[in-house]
Amino acid sequence: MDDNDDTQLQIVLAEPGRFEVSNAPIPVAREGEALIRIRHIGVCGTDIHAFHGRQPFFEYPRILGHELGAEVISAPEGSGLIAGDNVAVEPYLHDPASPASLRGKTNCCEHLRVLGVHCDGGMRPVIAVPVEKLHRSETLTTEQLALVEMLCIGRHAVERARVEPDEFALVIGAGPIGMSVIQFLQTKTRRVAVADLSANRLAFCREGLGVDMTLLSGGPDPLESALRDLSGCGELPTAIFDATGHAGSMMGTFDLAAHGGRIVFVGLFQGEVRFDDPNFHRRELTLMSSRNATGSDFREVIGAIERGEVDTTPWITHRMTLAEVPARFSDVIAAPELRKAVIAVE
Repeated sequence: MDDNDDTQLQIVLAEPGRFEVSNAPIPVAREGEALIRIRHIGVCGTDIHAFHGRQPFFEYPRILGHELGAEVISAPEGSGLIAGDNVAVEPYLHDPASPASLRGKTNCCEHLRVLGVHCDGGMRPVIAVPVEKLHRSETLTTEQLALVEMLCIGRHAVERARVEPDEFALVIGAGPIGMSVIQFLQTKTRRVAVADLSANRLAFCREGLGVDMTLLSGGPDPLESALRDLSGCGELPTAIFDATGHAGSMMGTFDLAAHGGRIVFVGLFQGEVRFDDPNFHRRELTLMSSRNATGSDFREVIGAIERGEVDTTPWITHRMTLAEVPARFSDVIAAPELRKAVIAVE
């Protein structure tokens, strides 16, 4: 914000690969909205894909930022929020009257707008959001709260699959979203396997997340036979979560699922998913997508972090300030050791 205190600097993704710094008025909260000060922003795959020009449903220019930890500046009376509260932002703006929303599926509302994707997000000091999209914590820092949305994606996917105790489950892709799936999958079953192309990511899954079964993808051995060996009894997984957003990986899951199993596509790509129908029917597979999360996911995830059931400490490997984004963003997201980057808004 400048000395006049009525405008603020914002970081705009003007086109793929290029950020611009601009000046804009500080927003004014409308009825039912709270004014919040953004403190921390998580960088996610959506931001990275948008930077590279590969994000579906995206238009330029756009202010990125949907994984937000913030502090309340002002909120409507009776909202349960007061100035100074730390909150996670649920960035999914839905139409309450839409058919999906009326069924409780606000995460995939027909008219959904996501902050930082379909409308401008949080790469700026102050924004106004509907008060019901703010989830307070009395104990978590805003840096921790900036990780909540990402963790909600994983929880929502796991809840979609209705994983049973001791079920053999596979997560393909050990990036941030895949790791968020792992965190909540481990609350359902101890038999979790993870496959990824990166030995470093798999090492973190073993050492940081306590995963016993890991597979390095892309090797000489077929993944199917490796999974059967890993299971200890020749089984294939009955629940598969693909978090790669890679067409080949996603379409390959149909040959990796056990008969009667479920496949959950957490990642997405721009294109068509194709599969062999006789194989699909022979195995009687269930195919699901998982999109975003709901308000209940946010409340559950915040509670899990507060209770110590989910430890966010090992996640963050890179930090930068908002002012550093134009110069450092491309290098940070290309770092081989990157797990999670967080931006501090000063």
